[in-house]
Amino acid sequence: MKVLWRMNKYKKLLNNSIVFAIGNLGTKLIAILLVPLYTFYLTPDEYGITDLITTTTNLMLPIVSLSIFDAVLRFVMDKDEDKESVLTNGILVSVIGTVISIGIYPIMFSFIKDHQLVICLYVLLFFQIFFTIFSQFARGIGKVKVFAVSGILVAFFLFLCNLFFIVYLGLGILGYILSMIFSTAVGIVYLLISINLFSYVKLDKINKELIKRMLMYSMPLIPNALMWWITNASGRFFILYYLGLSANGLYAVANKFPSLLSILYSIFSQAWQLSAIEEFDSEESNTFYSTIFNLFTFVMFTGASLFLILLKPLLTIVVESNYYVTWQYIPYLLLGVIFSSFSSFIAANYIAAKQTKGVFTTSIYGAVINVVGNFILIPLLGLTGASLSLLISFFVTWIIRVYDTRKFVNLQLNKLNIFLNLICLSVQIFVLNLRLSLGYEMLINLIVFLVICIVNRVYFKTFFHKISLKKR
Repeated sequence: MKVLWRMNKYKKLLNNSIVFAIGNLGTKLIAILLVPLYTFYLTPDEYGITDLITTTTNLMLPIVSLSIFDAVLRFVMDKDEDKESVLTNGILVSVIGTVISIGIYPIMFSFIKDHQLVICLYVLLFFQIFFTIFSQFARGIGKVKVFAVSGILVAFFLFLCNLFFIVYLGLGILGYILSMIFSTAVGIVYLLISINLFSYVKLDKINKELIKRMLMYSMPLIPNALMWWITNASGRFFILYYLGLSANGLYAVANKFPSLLSILYSIFSQAWQLSAIEEFDSEESNTFYSTIFNLFTFVMFTGASLFLILLKPLLTIVVESNYYVTWQYIPYLLLGVIFSSFSSFIAANYIAAKQTKGVFTTSIYGAVINVVGNFILIPLLGLTGASLSLLISFFVTWIIRVYDTRKFVNLQLNKLNIFLNLICLSVQIFVLNLRLSLGYEMLINLIVFLVICIVNRVYFKTFFHKISLKKR
């Protein structure tokens, strides 16, 4: 019977990953299509401003909501918790946080200097909070298809709204924000209808004790989100100070391309977080976690290698010529995405154990390293310095979390394998900087890609062997 149980958890993770892949690929494909639109209709200065607005919204999201959406997902998956109570109390906390946040309106206006944009920013924040709560609830109750479709709908309407507000009406920055507002609203309406969320919201389910427990879980994730925001976004403000708004626009575009690799993790993480919680107390959790992490390293390293082969040809197709220079920074940001994904994988151990303080404390180290690195490296190396600073901070955070979470799960890492993968990627980056003809460059990097596939083949075979296990 144990063999069957083992088979089911691997297959369940694979099936959920496929569902999330369908949802994410559509979403990310549209995001890719929007990059040339933004670079054509927005100047680097304007694109830099929209990036700062988006970054600010992402910062305020966990603070205003008290990160209660994370608690909604974790608590609704507990068999002993009442689903109606979890959602109702999660919404209540978010409403209170949103009302209180109106008090910082004067501070927001002092930075943006435009009442219309500030109001739009608040509306966007409000919609994103409730879309996140509803989508996490859907995921937690097993409605993974609904969760995936909601993401596709938001992305599709974001594309349509961008065409209307930016291309047709020429609203520029305002059109960018309005597009996000309307597309998020569509996602909320879909979730409300598809899983009949109104039936789960009941005022008689308000429970102070449950709110307290949910906040004890979620509130350590607020400073963690702040630290993660500092790690991801502080470089933009250093770039703005040292190099100017146009450089910040270039950096924003450069970040868009490594985010393609993060598609692999975003697809996987949504399924992995569910499996990590479900399998945390099982007898074979160490083996399960280690097997999945080793397979994950295979996917990320081979994905990064393939991306480096296609980097320059891709840039010539999807961006204007004045953005082509970003190829110099993208490889380091790509490595940063790898270690960021590794760090997030380990963070699932804290989430499953309900020990969220560990997520925050380990993030502090990464944030401090990133700020110090930006301060030192950007004046010396420009945008390359910002990229390297981000890479180093995520690498350190990952290493710390590997050792810190051994009290929960003892991951068996193949250090030699990881080292060989990093050597191969370093060779590819070196080849890119040799400025060879495109044909020779792609040929050499293709050979390195094949080496990486050979180095990692054992993990791929192991995973599918476990999936193919039958009851005996």
